[in-house]
Amino acid sequence: MFCTKTLLFITVLFLLGTFTFAAVDTFVYGGCSQTKYFPGSPYESNVNSLLTSFVSSASLYTYNNFTVNGISGGDGSVYGLYQCRGDLSLGSGDCARCVARAVSRLGSLCAGATGGALQLEGCFVKYDNSTFLGVEDKTVVVRRCGSPVGYNSDEMTRRDSVVGYLSTSSGGSYRVGVSGELQGVAQCTGDLSASECQDCLMEAIGRLKSDCGTAAWGDVYLAKCYARYTGRGGHSRANGYGGNRDNNDDEIQKTLAIIVGLIAGVTLLVVLLSFMSKSCERVKGGK
Repeated sequence: MFCTKTLLFITVLFLLGTFTFAAVDTFVYGGCSQTKYFPGSPYESNVNSLLTSFVSSASLYTYNNFTVNGISGGDGSVYGLYQCRGDLSLGSGDCARCVARAVSRLGSLCAGATGGALQLEGCFVKYDNSTFLGVEDKTVVVRRCGSPVGYNSDEMTRRDSVVGYLSTSSGGSYRVGVSGELQGVAQCTGDLSASECQDCLMEAIGRLKSDCGTAAWGDVYLAKCYARYTGRGGHSRANGYGGNRDNNDDEIQKTLAIIVGLIAGVTLLVVLLSFMSKSCERVKGGK
């Protein structure tokens, strides 16, 4: 019986631990180039070497970029970078786990593609056959806004205060602003200079304010930076970016219902095993 209870405890911890990490591991967006490389080609080997370097480096650095040279330093060369969200620590292993997960998903998503990029909640990875390192790129990749909550002067003042802080260059490449229940986050990729980072973030923040208006939350991802805020009413990113984001609360309830159902199922199994064990003991005692 002790072993059974221990099993239940470990199972519940596993379920809750998996659900918690999903916030970092959640898919945001991904894309692949249309051009393909030949299987078994030197370029494929270089891509694999690059992605392996990402995983190895992520246990030591939260950002790094690599260049794997092809023949004569030209044909077959591949360029890439990875970056973890600024609040992920190396000591906890969250950065390394996120990058490993991103590399695995990118390998499946962009199999055979000469270039690809993948953004998870906690990290970003990208590779290509033409250099993009140190090049500013303000292409809009993802723009999502929550449901309008109506105009409220206090709420709008808080949002403007938080978003305004994100726009200050003194915040560095990773910036966090908080005012009451409202939070904002912004980050650039590490290959940009301070001025390029500021220029990219100003573009993202400007779009965030103009496009999301009075929305409860908003996310704007450009190719080399992002800005986002979460206001009253919440914004769960544990459900990914697919489908209708206005149904976020329903999805949260469904997810919690599944977890509760799994825990209840395990509990029922434990009770059943306990009953069977006692029944077996009674049968043995009657012999």
